[in-house]
Amino acid sequence: MCTIAESINIMSKTIGPAIREREKGPIQKMAAEELAAGSDIIDLNLGPARKAGDEMMAWLVNVVQEVKKDVRLALDTTNSVAIAAGLKVCNERAIVNSVSAHPTSLAERIPLIKQFDADFVALTMSEEGIPRDANERAVALSTIMAAAEEAGIPNERYWVDPIVLPVSVDIGQVKSYMEFLPMVPAIVPGATNTCGLSNVSNGAPDHLRPILNQVYLMMLYTLGQESAIVDAYDKNMMDLCQGKRAAEVEMIRKLMNGEAVTATTDAEKVTLKTFRVLNGDVLYSHSWLED
Repeated sequence: MCTIAESINIMSKTIGPAIREREKGPIQKMAAEELAAGSDIIDLNLGPARKAGDEMMAWLVNVVQEVKKDVRLALDTTNSVAIAAGLKVCNERAIVNSVSAHPTSLAERIPLIKQFDADFVALTMSEEGIPRDANERAVALSTIMAAAEEAGIPNERYWVDPIVLPVSVDIGQVKSYMEFLPMVPAIVPGATNTCGLSNVSNGAPDHLRPILNQVYLMMLYTLGQESAIVDAYDKNMMDLCQGKRAAEVEMIRKLMNGEAVTATTDAEKVTLKTFRVLNGDVLYSHSWLED
C-alpha cells in the first residue's frame, strides 16, 4: 500500500515551530526519518498559510528535496497561491491536497493541476459541507470530475478521498466510507484512492488511537484501499502497509465476509473487539477493549 507520511505539519508542536522559523535541520531530520520508515510520499501541511504562504511552501519543498532530490510530495494547504508556488519548484509530479467540489476550490485548483500536470486528492466534500452518505460522496466526486474532464485532466491524476470521520462521533460515517470505497473504480476508472486515516480515531484516548487506525485500515484494505496518509513513526502501521501483517489482515477479511473467527491470542482479541466497534456491531466507548 502506498503510504503518505503526515508528520510535517505546521500545526504540530514538534515540527511547527521549525517551519515557521525556517529551521531546516529538524524538518530535514523528520523527512529523512519518514523516508527511512518506508514512506512513499511526504505530505507538507501548511494549514491556512495566510501569511507569506507562497514563500513558505516553496522554501519547504526545497528543504525536503535537499534530503532526497526525487521525493514525491503532497502539497497540503487551503492557500492556492501557496500550492502554485510549491508546484513550481517540485522536482517530481506533486499531489495537490486537495480539491473539493466547492466552486472556489475547483476554480482555483483545477487550472493549477492542468498547468503543472499534477496529481490531486479529490476530496468528496461539496459546498454544503461534509457528505452524509455514499450517495452524497458520489455527487461531490461527479462535480469534481466534470470540472477535471472539461480541463482535460485524465482519471489517472485522481486520488479519491471519500473522507474518514471519527468513529467516536458517527459510526454511520465510518460505514458510509466503506460503502462508497468499492464504488470508486466504476465512477472514476483508472483513479487511485487515499484517505486521512487518523481521522477515524479523533477523540479517542491517545494510547488507543493507533489500534483504531490500524484495524480500520485492515478493513479498508479488503475493500480496495490503495493508499493512506499515515504516521510514519507508527512502526505497526508501517508494517501493515508493507504487507508484514498478513495473518491479521486475513482475519479481518474473514470477518468482513461474515465468516466465523475465534480469537485466541490477546492481539487477536483486541483486533476482534476493535473490528466490532468499527463495523457498528458494538457502540463505541473509550472502554471498548475492556468490555
